[in-house]
Amino acid sequence: MSQAGGAFKTPRNIGIPGVKPPEKTCNDPKCPWHGHLKVRGVLIEGMVVKTRGRKTAIILHEYLHYVSKYMRYERRRRKIHVHVPPCIDIREGDRVLLAETRPLAKTIAFVVISVLGKKESSQGGA
Repeated sequence: MSQAGGAFKTPRNIGIPGVKPPEKTCNDPKCPWHGHLKVRGVLIEGMVVKTRGRKTAIILHEYLHYVSKYMRYERRRRKIHVHVPPCIDIREGDRVLLAETRPLAKTIAFVVISVLGKKESSQGGA
């Protein structure tokens, strides 16, 4: 696992208990594991909708919002643009964990830190 310069790049502790670092390594400075990016604020779970951009993806976050007038919850959803480090492999339909970070671009302020579940591929006919 040594890199081109001979230096061994170990993933650093990002300060979130229960989240394991990825097995691959990368040279991305915007990676929370192998670069200099610090995570802060909220952790969000979501589903990958698009991965068309280079090192970016769109995540669908579904959550419940309480309406006090009717004393009920309503379901809401929003799409979040995120940075995907090269050491994390994601595909459309995967469940991922996001962490808030400083603004990386005009619309990107979150980074993927782990994959919670892969999309189940439907094998066979209906």
